[in-house]
Amino acid sequence: MKSFFLIVCALMISICVHSQTQDSLAIEKDHFETISPIISLALKALQNDTIPKDSDEKDWIAENWNTKVFNPYKKVKKSYPLHISFEDSTYASPINRKKVITSRYGWRNRRPHNGIDIDLITGDNVMAMFDGVVRYVNRHSGHGKTVVVRHFNGLETVYAHLSRQSVKVNDTVQKGQVIGKGGTTGNARGSHLHLEVLFQGIPIHPEYLFDFSNEEHTIRSNEIWVTKKWTAAYRHNSKRKSKVEVCTTEAEAIQSKADEKKIYTVRRGDTLSRISNKYNVSIASLCKENSIRRTSTLKVGQKLIVTQ
Repeated sequence: MKSFFLIVCALMISICVHSQTQDSLAIEKDHFETISPIISLALKALQNDTIPKDSDEKDWIAENWNTKVFNPYKKVKKSYPLHISFEDSTYASPINRKKVITSRYGWRNRRPHNGIDIDLITGDNVMAMFDGVVRYVNRHSGHGKTVVVRHFNGLETVYAHLSRQSVKVNDTVQKGQVIGKGGTTGNARGSHLHLEVLFQGIPIHPEYLFDFSNEEHTIRSNEIWVTKKWTAAYRHNSKRKSKVEVCTTEAEAIQSKADEKKIYTVRRGDTLSRISNKYNVSIASLCKENSIRRTSTLKVGQKLIVTQ
């Protein structure tokens, strides 16, 4: 496997050299910036004498690699539960201060909030949570200046509302490396870091994977199975911390799916009274579970959790 990386690296460098004019054999800096992420990985292997442990492992870096679009997995069929493995037991904090979450993953202002907002001061350093390769550096709708890092287990972390982006696409970054500065770009009311966690383009509740409440920066488990409950913002309230029970086996995930609360989509003419009668639940329970009032106006298409 190591020889494969050496050969690929040598071939790519050779191509870069021969593409120059006869007057200059120097390899321009811009030429290296276009080299595939696998070359970055190969160079890192040469420097650190490290290579992937198992040649049969999936190459997440090469899969659907696209530096131009935010989500390159739109046409990829997804299957649940999702399985994510971590070699580390900790992550690097994305900021150098106490992590205060000002808005959580969940339904917010009748729209999905697919990440968490962490308080910071404009100009604060923002760090990569794990080793990986930078896949996307651009302005993204609503997110402002954004950096997306893909990690070697397939997970992607998104850092948004930055005032400055300090890395380029295809850069290899290390856990804890500064990738930008916090700010207020995009649709941000006050300076904060909008952090998202994606797997194959699917936004996962960050607090399902990581414990942000302590200074140990712990990952909840080395093996995590993710059901749709933790990838659907309408099942959570952005103003309230969700109760997390991590599935560490596929069997647990399948059972968790069977135990999930029913989601009802509001139709024309629906009232809380009609829904409570249909599912034999109290109006008080509906209001508490969905953080609404008895006098709240229901909107067609609105999602309601129905506890039976």
